Amino acid sequence: MARSGHVNKAQVHELLLQALETERGGIQIYTTAIKAAVNKDLKKEWGEYLDETRTHEQVLTRVFEQLGMDTEEASPGRAVVAHQGASLVEAIEMAMKHGTPEAAELVAAECVVLAETKDHQNWELIGKIAEQGGELAKVLEPAYKAVESDEDHHLYHTMGWCRELWIQSLGMPAVLPPPEEVKQVETAIGASRAEQARDQMLGRKH
Repeated sequence: MARSGHVNKAQVHELLLQALETERGGIQIYTTAIKAAVNKDLKKEWGEYLDETRTHEQVLTRVFEQLGMDTEEASPGRAVVAHQGASLVEAIEMAMKHGTPEAAELVAAECVVLAETKDHQNWELIGKIAEQGGELAKVLEPAYKAVESDEDHHLYHTMGWCRELWIQSLGMPAVLPPPEEVKQVETAIGASRAEQARDQMLGRKH
């Protein structure tokens, strides 16, 4: 296998195919999740994430152009990602059809977290490839830097929303918007600290 900077180029190719499909699926997931959102702040937040996800798709499309890749190329892994994305959309639609608005909102939040976990990992791996240097890095590093902070924001903030909406549904005091949102968390450590601060935030509210 030809390698550049200790990177398996065939698997980089596969990762990029999956990453593009993840962004495309994300657009559909956010479009559907926004319809399920009850909380106005959450609806607004997801609207912003939808716009950013569209931008991420454009960033990756540019990467494909620079690397001479076909944006419509199929692979078994890409087909799985497409299936997962469609399944998450279907899950939100199912919840909206059969559950209460609050229950559907919770399902939507969980589906966004699942989608963003894959999305976040894709970009983390793209960043690792860029660290290896070489020709790939020249293309991937600017893309990674353009998207990285958005991906952190999407994942950690929605995890916070999901937790607090669940807590609210259980009849316990919730912090809405969540601490992650208030503190503008963009790292796993920051998310942990924000969650730990929620009791203090509740104390200020009551």
